[in-house]
Amino acid sequence: MLEIGAIVEGKVTGLTAFGAFVSLPDGKSGMVHISEVSNTFVKDIKEFLKEGQEVKVKVVGISDEGKISLSIKKASEEPRDSKIRQAGRTRPQGDRPRANVWQGQQKQPKEAMSFEEMMAQFKAVSDEKMSDLKRSTDSRQGSGRRGR
Repeated sequence: MLEIGAIVEGKVTGLTAFGAFVSLPDGKSGMVHISEVSNTFVKDIKEFLKEGQEVKVKVVGISDEGKISLSIKKASEEPRDSKIRQAGRTRPQGDRPRANVWQGQQKQPKEAMSFEEMMAQFKAVSDEKMSDLKRSTDSRQGSGRRGR
């Protein structure tokens, strides 16, 4: 019996523009949405998967109708501490982690933030920086025109 959170082996049985169908143990099948194939942007799923390919998948949802939602990227995620969350790349050994790009950003909680939370945080910091830049530019323009 499949449960949410289980990691199982399956075989890709079909590819579509929106995802891949995977045959699972016990004769069941599920779907991996294109957004759950890789940590990088997937424009063409055929660049990442092919029919007949064996894949490790994580069960991320089972609907009331019995449809099974799967994730390849969640099945292969490393522990959070060993990854840089920028561009989905792992850090080569010996490289230091980058300094925080968003100055003033509070430390992230131990649990991962959702995409929406990250975007909201980025937008807030961006709006603040744009406001500071506008104030700085306005004050320079005002002071340069006094003597004219």
